[in-house]
Amino acid sequence: MQEARALFDTLNTEYLTVHKTKEDLFWDTYMAVSSDDAGFARAEESYKNFISDPARLASVRNALAQLPEADTDEATKAVRHGLTGWLALFESNIVDSDAARQHMRELIQMESALFAKRRDLVLQHINEAGELEASTLSGLATNMATNRNEAARKSSHDALMSLEQWVLANGFLDIVRKRNAFARAQGYANYFDYKVEKNEQMSADHLFSILDDFETRTRDANQRALGDLQTAHGADAVQPWNLRFYVSGDVTRQLDPYLSFGKGLERWVESFRRLGIQYRGATMQLDLLERTGKYQNGFCHGPIPSFVDANGQWVAGQINFTANAQPDQVGSGARAINTLFHEGGHAAHFANVTQNSPCFSQEFAPTSMAYAETQSMFCDSLLDDADWLKRYARNAKGESIPDALIHERIKTTQPFAAFGERGILVVPYFERALYQMDDAELTPEQVLTLARACEQRILGVAVGPRPLLSIPHLLNQESAASYHGYLLANMAVYQTRAYFERQYGYLTDNPAVGPALSEHYWARGNGISHNDTLLSLTGEPFNAKYLADSCNQTVEQAWEQAQAQMASAASRQYPESTAPDLDAKIRIVHGAELIADNAESDQAMCQQFERWLAEHYPATVH
Repeated sequence: MQEARALFDTLNTEYLTVHKTKEDLFWDTYMAVSSDDAGFARAEESYKNFISDPARLASVRNALAQLPEADTDEATKAVRHGLTGWLALFESNIVDSDAARQHMRELIQMESALFAKRRDLVLQHINEAGELEASTLSGLATNMATNRNEAARKSSHDALMSLEQWVLANGFLDIVRKRNAFARAQGYANYFDYKVEKNEQMSADHLFSILDDFETRTRDANQRALGDLQTAHGADAVQPWNLRFYVSGDVTRQLDPYLSFGKGLERWVESFRRLGIQYRGATMQLDLLERTGKYQNGFCHGPIPSFVDANGQWVAGQINFTANAQPDQVGSGARAINTLFHEGGHAAHFANVTQNSPCFSQEFAPTSMAYAETQSMFCDSLLDDADWLKRYARNAKGESIPDALIHERIKTTQPFAAFGERGILVVPYFERALYQMDDAELTPEQVLTLARACEQRILGVAVGPRPLLSIPHLLNQESAASYHGYLLANMAVYQTRAYFERQYGYLTDNPAVGPALSEHYWARGNGISHNDTLLSLTGEPFNAKYLADSCNQTVEQAWEQAQAQMASAASRQYPESTAPDLDAKIRIVHGAELIADNAESDQAMCQQFERWLAEHYPATVH
């Protein structure tokens, strides 16, 4: 028992060191605070070596075998539980051949080099003022959704198409070949099969039985929406640079005064507090604004995973998350609060894992991506609810959003609910086919042909508004061949929402939501399967029906549901959350600059944030 305890304690301590070193460098390089790409590559390799070390796996197996067959006391039970967590981590990440380990070393170097070049790439488009400017991926997407000038919208899509060409010309296909070689060295047919097996503990065939079912269920709704859009606005409405605009452009513009960027932080803090979401003393760092060289996709990573240490002391999480907002751009406020709720949901999850080892509270395998994304996507789903909008979406005069605008939003977006989910669905169809290609077939021409064919089949358009090879997840091995996790997660989100609606009748500002999520979804971390978390809370196994039914709702059905939400909310006496704040130390940064913190209070932090924005982006605060 003493040897098993010593091994367990050593693994916990050593992992914290190697993980935090890697994550600190990840943050600095991805936030363009540091250009130490070589240092990050070394730290990444050290981390990979740790989690894929056959010797550590053997030690854990040996220690578990030496424990008594039955737990004789709480100490033995705790060590067995912790070592079982380490066993799952090592078995999920083990690289059990010298050839595969060499491929992994080369992959890390190749991806680091591609990332460094990508950071220096500048994409340009025509903005709201008709000026040519540098833009992030988030800015390009927002411009296509809101700019009334079609040529300007097209310039944003042209930038994404140029990014596809850049990706193909700068080593991505060599990385695909190397990933496949890495997978084949471990006995897998290709990298996609390897990632699905490791991350979701299912075969690719099983995954596609779920995806194919969803594709069939939502196919007609997608085609109907595209046909109706062309009837209403002409054939050019389904051009990739026009789709976002006709689906949301005018409504996004009308919503803008009610979802200002400056108030986004305050609305996130208040909404999560009233839901009863707590961060258990975590230290959180948020970098929310776009910046040259900064990674162009939101993410949440935790340098210090939360857990209870060997002395029974709580180790609070240290968590970083980021967004790429351009505060003076129409629609940036809505995008910013979506990111705050999404990444803040991730942070809440990882801050509330209460097991006895950091291996249970980290975002990589054996943590299922679908399981992790369920937490974040559940939180950002609240932003679409009519009662949330009535309670939080207010203009500079303090007036709540009109019912008519909520109705208009539903009329615009509900027909394209299926298209939106299929925008996720298209990625795994493309990636699976990509990794099934022979090395010789992996030419830029054939890969682009494959991308367009997948977009035509799943989206129903010749080119997607977000061309497949412009999606940053494809470039990073942690997120590559994992995008299906978002769709699996959204299926679980709608199942979870249905449970809360049955149980309580509402979600917005319901203080029972946070504690229920903490108990059933968060506390055990990756020590419980995604399906078992759903069973624990909802009493049902994983079920895709709820999401498909939501996508297939008519506008009339969705509006009727929204009216019922608003009527119920208007007469509801909301119970007060018992939490005075989020129980977190929060720093809002812009690169190396501290913008605001909550050392005094959450309210003071929000006021500091608004003052900083007023100085730098005067039109954003109201």
